[in-house]
Amino acid sequence: MRFDDVVARLEAAFARELPGAAAQAVAAPVPRRAWPAGFNPARIRHAAGLLLVYPDPSNGAHVVLTVRADSLGRHGGQISLPGGVVEPGETFEQAALRESHEEISLPIGSVRVLGALTPIDIPVSGFRLHPIVGAADRRPPLAPADGEVARILDVAIADLLDPASFRTTTRQRDGVDLTVPGFHLHDAEIWGATAMVLAEFLTVLGWRDL
Repeated sequence: MRFDDVVARLEAAFARELPGAAAQAVAAPVPRRAWPAGFNPARIRHAAGLLLVYPDPSNGAHVVLTVRADSLGRHGGQISLPGGVVEPGETFEQAALRESHEEISLPIGSVRVLGALTPIDIPVSGFRLHPIVGAADRRPPLAPADGEVARILDVAIADLLDPASFRTTTRQRDGVDLTVPGFHLHDAEIWGATAMVLAEFLTVLGWRDL
């Protein structure tokens, strides 16, 4: 899929109602974890992640993802958007860009923010993730931060849209069998909140797995 077409579709999508939770649910683990009974929503911590789109001359539009360092506890080794906790006084967009600069040395000035996808609650870690979509006219120079990012993944949107990349596996959590949809490519499995973000993003681009 051509970069210019991707950006045009995204800009049009952000001007109307997004597909939201229905699109995200296609890639949500089943059963999905919920907030504990009696949980106070005021305790939710806000995080922001950047889904950066850029053109690759050989293979259309790409997005940037990260493999988290194994040392990062509960989510170590998983694939995620570059991002992190929103600091006091920051907008979600500012937090996503700052964290991307800290985690992958993204030059902030190279990114044009296109809009925000639907937030996703992550009860296991107490966060509400705000996915921000940005575009760069070319792949910026990137480098993983020691201790935070094991490696950077450059993923072609065409590969994500390929029906063969999306399939379901099973996992166990607290003794319960989970059905886990996800994207399998580049010798990696993209699942959980990151897969849910991508499901809404790809639905905007015409993904037909809904």
